[in-house]
Amino acid sequence: MTELTFAKLGLDQRLLDTLEAEKYLIPTPIQGQAIPFLLKGRDILGIAQTGTGKTAAFVLPILQKLSAQPAKAAPRRPRALILAPTRELAIQIGEAIKTYGQNLHLRHAVIFGGVGQSPQIQKMVRGVHLLVATPGRLLDLIAQGHIDLSVLSFLVLDEADRMLDMGFIHDVRKIAALVPKKRQSLLFSATMPRDIAKLASSLLHDPERVEITPKVVAVDRIDQRIYFCEAEDKRALLASILEDDQLYRVIVFTRTKHRANRVAEFLSKRKIPTEAIHGNKSQGARQRALKQFRQGDTRVLVATDIAARGIDIDDVTHVINFELPNEPESYVHRIGRTARAGAEGVALSFCSPDERPYLRDIENLLKCEIANEGERPFMEHIPHKPKVAQRQGNKSARSNKKPSASKSGDAAAQEGKPRPARSRRRRRRSKAA
Repeated sequence: MTELTFAKLGLDQRLLDTLEAEKYLIPTPIQGQAIPFLLKGRDILGIAQTGTGKTAAFVLPILQKLSAQPAKAAPRRPRALILAPTRELAIQIGEAIKTYGQNLHLRHAVIFGGVGQSPQIQKMVRGVHLLVATPGRLLDLIAQGHIDLSVLSFLVLDEADRMLDMGFIHDVRKIAALVPKKRQSLLFSATMPRDIAKLASSLLHDPERVEITPKVVAVDRIDQRIYFCEAEDKRALLASILEDDQLYRVIVFTRTKHRANRVAEFLSKRKIPTEAIHGNKSQGARQRALKQFRQGDTRVLVATDIAARGIDIDDVTHVINFELPNEPESYVHRIGRTARAGAEGVALSFCSPDERPYLRDIENLLKCEIANEGERPFMEHIPHKPKVAQRQGNKSARSNKKPSASKSGDAAAQEGKPRPARSRRRRRRSKAA
């Protein structure tokens, strides 16, 4: 079987020369699947994680098709629009356009919020073929008359699920209503929740579906453990685990933005340096939080799945799943934050009774069972289970109920460790006698 090359995908020789000069020789799976369809004019629904090469998958064919119909860049009227949820991604796409299109004499601009408008407006007045934009700033400039989408031929929505998480879907729909119905449309997303599926059906016409299975993390380098506990006990368990100094750079994952805020506030009140990142945080706030985390000023970063995609830090010691994700692929993505650059890592997960189905899905994906903390010692260097047992023991004493055998306190007792709450009660009884 012959190896697939960019030349076999039907790309222009000028693009092939650029790719060879940049040492890009073999297309990734999503490039191999998407580029031929895009060159034929088909709409694309792409399901792929960051890092799969999807930017080149849509930039290369768009550059080729634009260069095949030479026309001057019209003032304020781009011919291709690529929407991105964040400034960082927009800049990254802009750099890809500059690299791949260096021999094509096409002009592009990147516009986003948080900076002055004047340089962006000047670029649009001079005219660009390709425009990369974040939704908010784009709508601002459209409202001011600086951008006209009436001659658009290509519309790309990148990281659509992240758009949803950041609250941009309404803006995306407003933008889509301003572009010609006769166009080539592409939507890329790492996941396909119901709202994104509905958006795709409204934007795309008879699309080709290109789906790339996420690369499985080398889980043999990650010590994975499960804590079975009630949902209301999770915060106390988290605080207890974080008493160990060896957990010095930790990412805690939650399913919702609200929960991320609550967990971060809880830890901050206990003097644990903590920041939260999610879609409701401004871009500047997210970047500051990441910088503090990377520098070690922040010990714990609480994040939602989509907001955490930009986290690429090699020395994260632990990942803690405060809530299990409802999509098993997200679990793989999460725990991979702690096994970077060949290092080993630790991934801890809290599982409440209603999350058991999520755990089954995760274990089915991994094709293995995750070690149950309730059945064996967690890790020798985390000696704080008796403290969790104390909280649960006191709570049980107040309610006059016997603790369940699945609780961490009983697990500690089974391992031959003392239960502090019970020993204190015995001391009080002896003094009273």
